[in-house]
Amino acid sequence: QLQLVESGGGLVQPGGSLRLSCAASATTLDYYAFGWFRQAPGKEREVISCINSAGESTYYLDSVKGRFTISRDNAKKTVYLEMNGLKPEDTAVYYCAAHASPMFRICVRAPDDYDYWGQGTQVTVSS
Repeated sequence: QLQLVESGGGLVQPGGSLRLSCAASATTLDYYAFGWFRQAPGKEREVISCINSAGESTYYLDSVKGRFTISRDNAKKTVYLEMNGLKPEDTAVYYCAAHASPMFRICVRAPDDYDYWGQGTQVTVSS
């Protein structure tokens, strides 16, 4: 059973930056793909980024391209989401999720495809 714990959320002014971390409990992360999702009040959960098991294929939601960067450090068993140029519309609860995946398969985007979820971390962008 893979357990995920997010950290790094908080209150930031527009244009600011945050780095979210997702610490995973597993013997190895080699065969897990990861995704970052967010859910704002009254809205559906949406995928904002994902990274495949090999770490060489990523996806970004159009609205975060060029501002957010996903990365993984298998040695530290941690996945990151670097967020720059934050906007008020980025305000949401951010979730880390994972699913077992062959090494080079591209990452998937549907929440239902993910088997493991963290508890979420609040990101608020406001002046």
